[in-house]
Amino acid sequence: MFFPLKDMNPTERFPIATIGLIVVNAVVYLYELSLGTQVNAFITSWGTIPYEITNAVDIVGRDPNTTLVDTRTPVVPYATLLSSMFIHGGFWHLFGNMLYLWIFGNNIEDLMGPVRFIVFYLLCGLIASFTHILIQPDSTIPTVGASGAVSGVLGAYLIVYPHARVLTLVFLLFFIRLVLVPAGVLLVFWFIFNAFSGFASLGIRGGGVAWFAHVGGFLAGIVLLKLMTGRRVR
Repeated sequence: MFFPLKDMNPTERFPIATIGLIVVNAVVYLYELSLGTQVNAFITSWGTIPYEITNAVDIVGRDPNTTLVDTRTPVVPYATLLSSMFIHGGFWHLFGNMLYLWIFGNNIEDLMGPVRFIVFYLLCGLIASFTHILIQPDSTIPTVGASGAVSGVLGAYLIVYPHARVLTLVFLLFFIRLVLVPAGVLLVFWFIFNAFSGFASLGIRGGGVAWFAHVGGFLAGIVLLKLMTGRRVR
């Protein structure tokens, strides 16, 4: 198991967009904590529910098992495709996503500039959401988290900085050590793990990790990198 801590890849400009995205995600999470027992209703309202998108309806009510009821409105909550990127299901969910964004995002922002980086980040998140919707079109479970957008950042980083060294905490059974790992090795392993987990989860109903959102976001980052920067992708 790999746990990245820091990359050895300096930047030339202050990562204002990366820090701004981290702050927004943190503020939204603090707001979630303030909701107390109403936090689940907040996640249900502002998370992306594939069934709502594919059937063009807004589900008004659910039973405790998130089974559909007949009461619906014709207003499709497309805004949740964006809002869901800034909502997290817990502290470690937030921490993991923001750690990856901080480690790898500042270099991609340095390459693109802050405005283009934010556009890139949001587009990767949208494509990640649509990938998950394509795989589970009838799911009524809200999907939240920045991982799809962050996955796009990882895909771009793999192409631009495959030889950058990443200080990584490595867990292999009883072996625990800090190692400098090439970003290419770390990110390819990350992608294979997520793709394998995604295929292994096919046919399993219920909550969990939206693995294919990670896969879709990662591939989107590679494609959008070329479209937005003109950089050759090999």
